[in-house]
Amino acid sequence: MPTARFDPALPPEAAPAAEATPAFLPLYRQIKALMLRGLQEGAWRPGELIPSEKDLAARYRVSQGTVRKAVEELAAENLLVRRQGKGTFVATHAEERVQFRFLRLQPDDGQQEPMQRRFIDCERLRASAEVARALLLATGDAVVHVQRVLSFRGSPVVFDDIWLPGALFKDLTAQRLGDYRGPLYGLFESGFGVRMIRADERIRAVAADASAALHLGVDLGAPLLSVERLSFTYGDVPVELRRGLYDTSSHHYRNQLS
Repeated sequence: MPTARFDPALPPEAAPAAEATPAFLPLYRQIKALMLRGLQEGAWRPGELIPSEKDLAARYRVSQGTVRKAVEELAAENLLVRRQGKGTFVATHAEERVQFRFLRLQPDDGQQEPMQRRFIDCERLRASAEVARALLLATGDAVVHVQRVLSFRGSPVVFDDIWLPGALFKDLTAQRLGDYRGPLYGLFESGFGVRMIRADERIRAVAADASAALHLGVDLGAPLLSVERLSFTYGDVPVELRRGLYDTSSHHYRNQLS
C-alpha cells in the first residue's frame, strides 16, 4: 500500500507523527487524519475557508482525488461545509442551518422556529462521581453546572441540566450566558475554543419531579422525555454532559436514520 511523501518544511499541521499514519491505512484516510489534526490544533478556525483541494494536494504531495475523498468524509461528518462556488469551510455552530443539529425536538405542526431560552443558574461545583466518570474527570474536580429552560412560542418545552469541565470553561458565567445571543454551542466554540463534533444520547420516558414540574409548568408526575447527552470534541474527548427533560405534549423527537 503506497503512502504519502511528506516535506519536513511543511507547517506543523501537515507533519505527521509516525504512529498517526500506519501504512495499512488508505492514503486518503492518512490525509484525513492530518486534516483532522489541523482542525483540532486550530490551523483552521470554525467558519474559515480551508485551502483548495489543489493547494492541499500540493501541501501533502498527493493527488487532488485523494484530498477530495478526505474532504468528502470530513464534510459527511459535519466537520467541513462545502459551498458551491465559494470553497470548503470549517463547520461552525454559529451557522443557522446547523443550530438544530443537536436539538431533535420539533413541534407537531412542523413550524420550526427559534426557541427562547432562559438561564436559571450557572455555578461552579465539585464533580460528583457520576459526572466525573462521564467527563473523564476525577471526583471533586471543578465543573460548571448550567440550568436553563427552552420555550417555544412562549411555552416552556425543555428543562436542561448541563455539566461542563471547569478547566475548559473557567470564565463561563451567568452574565456571559445571558449576554450571548447565538446558540450555546456557538459560545462554547467562539469563546472557549471547544467545538462539539458528535454526541451520544440515551432516551427514556420519565415522570416529572417537583423541579421539572415547576420549570416546565406541568403537573407533578406528568410524562416527559428524558434525553441524556454526552457530547464530544476532537479526539473523542467528552466535554459536556447534558440531561434534558422534554415536554412532548405538542412536540416530538425526530431523528433521521441512514
